[in-house]
Amino acid sequence: MIDLPVLGSPAPNAVPEPLTPSASGGPRVFIETYGCQMNVSDSEIVLGVLSANGYGLADKVEDADVILLNTCAIRDNAERKIHERLGHLRVHKKRNNNLVVGVLGCMAERLRTKLLEKELVDLVVGPDEYRRMPELVTAAMGGERGIAVKLSKVETYDDIEPFRTEGISAWISIMRGCDKFCTFCVVPFTRGRERSRSLPLITDELLRLQDAGFKEVTLLGQNVDSYLDESTGADFADLLIASAKAVPSMRIRYTTSHPQDMSDRVIAAMAEYDNICKYIHLPIQSGSDRILELMNRTYTVDHYLGRIARIREMMPDCALSTDIIAGFCTETAEDHQATLDVMRTVRYDGAYMFAYSPRENTKAWKMGDDVPAEVKNQRLQEIIELQNDISREINLTEVGRQHHVLVEGPSKRNNEEWKGRTDTNKTVIFPHEDQRGYIVGDTVRCTITHSNSATLFGKLD
Repeated sequence: MIDLPVLGSPAPNAVPEPLTPSASGGPRVFIETYGCQMNVSDSEIVLGVLSANGYGLADKVEDADVILLNTCAIRDNAERKIHERLGHLRVHKKRNNNLVVGVLGCMAERLRTKLLEKELVDLVVGPDEYRRMPELVTAAMGGERGIAVKLSKVETYDDIEPFRTEGISAWISIMRGCDKFCTFCVVPFTRGRERSRSLPLITDELLRLQDAGFKEVTLLGQNVDSYLDESTGADFADLLIASAKAVPSMRIRYTTSHPQDMSDRVIAAMAEYDNICKYIHLPIQSGSDRILELMNRTYTVDHYLGRIARIREMMPDCALSTDIIAGFCTETAEDHQATLDVMRTVRYDGAYMFAYSPRENTKAWKMGDDVPAEVKNQRLQEIIELQNDISREINLTEVGRQHHVLVEGPSKRNNEEWKGRTDTNKTVIFPHEDQRGYIVGDTVRCTITHSNSATLFGKLD
């Protein structure tokens, strides 16, 4: 599984996607994925399209005929990472004049022709144009640089089989686009309006994943709670129930929810089915109603806390995480304190925390970035420190508890220790015992012995 940002600390901007070589005799492709889980899923769609057209996979950038960067545009720092990476790739372009370098995804959609002004970039492809990848790459190999960034009102890639490398966890995009138009966000402009996939096709994909040996799946959407299969009238609660029933032996996760749209039926479905993981990522963004209104988040703090109360009522042990933006336009010290107050009230298990980054062409861009950088960073640090304290306190209460842990493989720091995740999305590190005979993908029972703000440590029962 792709390593995601550690809860309780700021998220990294790049998540390289490891690929395995193919026996295909066609051109070899290497793809790097940056940003959110939706981009990971999109990279699998791109690879599915290319592999079906005879392209092979390179396991390292040096062996590639085609290098693709699937990009994120949500924050300025994410785009800077791509520009830096393009600079690093220049040496490979000099060594191989026939090398094709492409920029995909949200940054491609946002910057468009500006990217082609860089001599290094041969093609620019937006999120709704991935079906055209074979023809665009072929043209680029012939010296014709190309751009394809038209947004679609109907594209869901329902008939494309994603190319997934071996693993135990998979992503399924259930919908594309977003209709919320938060004033700070470029997603509606880079991914278009909402459209949902057919429920039967999603459950069919789940069954194929189960047959392929996957143990866990995450249902993806910019706002999963607005999922609607127009052909059947099924909403997200219906999809959760159908998914849980279709693959009862698989763990079902999802992201991301919107507080305005999360229904009691969704919470009830989670509570009813054991294989739907008891973990919800519910972005608050700010604890100030004034700031939420400026953000066009369409809910109040009271409404948000009402959703939290309902979740706690129906699933007392459900873990919660959130997104928080520090230093949004006109944010005052009082607004910042209101955010800290919400954090103390909810007591999130973890959070993704960022300083506000103005994005061109959004409504917030016109509001002005009037909170000084040093003030933003100070407020962000206070948010991070508070969340780390809360996470540490919550994880301390896990000591002595038993969890069923899905084994993911060796710990990064010590091969004699293995890691896995609980139903509540907490990482557990435990001693590796060969004599137990368990392998990656098995579920083991652990008793937690100690913890820190980010990780639980346990022993096998």
